Amino acid sequence: MSRWAGRLLTIGMALGIGSTAFVPVPVPPADQAALGEWLFFDPILSRSRTISCASCHQPAFAFADTSAVSRGERGRLGKRNTPSAMNVRLQANFFWDGRATTLEEQALLPIANPLEMDLPLGQAVQRLNHSRLYRVSFERVFGEAPTQQNLARALAAFERTLETNQSPLDEWRLSDNDAAVSDAAKRGFALFEGKARCVQCHFGPDFNSAEFRNIGLYDGQALIDSGRAALTKKSVDVGKFKVGPLRNVALTAPYMHNGMFKTLGQVLDFYNDPSKVVPNALNRDPLLAKPLGLTKQEKQDLESFLLTLTDKRFLIRNPPATLSR
Repeated sequence: MSRWAGRLLTIGMALGIGSTAFVPVPVPPADQAALGEWLFFDPILSRSRTISCASCHQPAFAFADTSAVSRGERGRLGKRNTPSAMNVRLQANFFWDGRATTLEEQALLPIANPLEMDLPLGQAVQRLNHSRLYRVSFERVFGEAPTQQNLARALAAFERTLETNQSPLDEWRLSDNDAAVSDAAKRGFALFEGKARCVQCHFGPDFNSAEFRNIGLYDGQALIDSGRAALTKKSVDVGKFKVGPLRNVALTAPYMHNGMFKTLGQVLDFYNDPSKVVPNALNRDPLLAKPLGLTKQEKQDLESFLLTLTDKRFLIRNPPATLSR
């Protein structure tokens, strides 16, 4: 059982029903991150007490989901794909449209969202205050009873611990171990920084940026999510979405804001020539105005490189996926 999943006690095996239930250890946590971990895995923050943050941000999949869009309270489908909750410490904005600019702000929005946990924040805080264990825990950690503010601080503190920096790529580039990655991955890295132009949007320690880009997934007809424009009401933002981190990307399928691509191979096919997939896209970024002209081998090399971004803690349990389209 993983460090994170240690907050879940599998009782279904004993009952023969294959379900799980949250059972906090009886000793109150000593710091904000530990308290946030309790809260992240506890369904107390959903209306029916059946959904937790971890229901959609699953540890085994780099704290992302395996569905195109996640199901919330009463089986309601969300509107966008669940992004990974890992490697968020350095991010400047959150959600696909950037509606939150701090982790604390981000942490509270899914709780109150009717399509997700559907619990008004006032009721969430009231529940925590009615729990002797949580009252003691918040008093120990914050010196006060649960509030919206310290609930957000605790959840954000836990999310800040979900950093990964021990991938094969890190061993190759930072520890100068030339054998850490394959020759195909090395060729893929050169393509990532060169011909494929990925580095123009995905760079830095987490391979992302603070920008919003329109990669051509909005045509105003079949594909109608206008992205950041729905928030800003600016025509220049039509079709733009957040450039997310690529660490552990091999674990977070399906891809894009709507989960339309099931494999990394499909993602690379799209970027190679977006007009073949969405021919009538509006305001596509100039970077993608022309096909990249990648060969089949080059796309395979790029995928090999992307697999090297998977942290070693996941490689133990989940060997790299086979190259597939």
